Amino acid sequence: MASYNRVVLLGNCTRDPEVKYTPKGTAVTELGLAVNRYYSTDGGEKREETTFVDVTLWGRPAEIAGEYIKKGRPVMIEGRLQLDTWDDKQTGQKRSKLKVIGENLQLLGGREAGEGGGGGGSRSGVAASKPAKAAPSSEEPSDDDIPF
Repeated sequence: MASYNRVVLLGNCTRDPEVKYTPKGTAVTELGLAVNRYYSTDGGEKREETTFVDVTLWGRPAEIAGEYIKKGRPVMIEGRLQLDTWDDKQTGQKRSKLKVIGENLQLLGGREAGEGGGGGGSRSGVAASKPAKAAPSSEEPSDDDIPF
């Protein structure tokens, strides 16, 4: 049976990330993401629902997060779900938590005051670990090129 584990989240960082390093020197950081959902009830009342998601970043995306992300900053995270399980030391019960392992990071919004110097131009975000995209083709894709 085929499976696919992919998550794309767009939200605001709930705390300043703190970069740590493994004994082998790999950067890792954990950050919280608040993702909002807006909807209307059957009675027409507008509501907002917020979901808080824990995200772990490794390598260069972790370093970029530590350098550029602050609490409240909007970001887009692309990654995969991972289930962590452990035994609670106080109660002895099995515990579990679903979190996101971020593989790509996109900073959203404009530059914050005091971010990076250098002149000339502005960027709306910084990409980390984004694969390079091929130049657009003038040909239409054939049915064999479409993956679904």
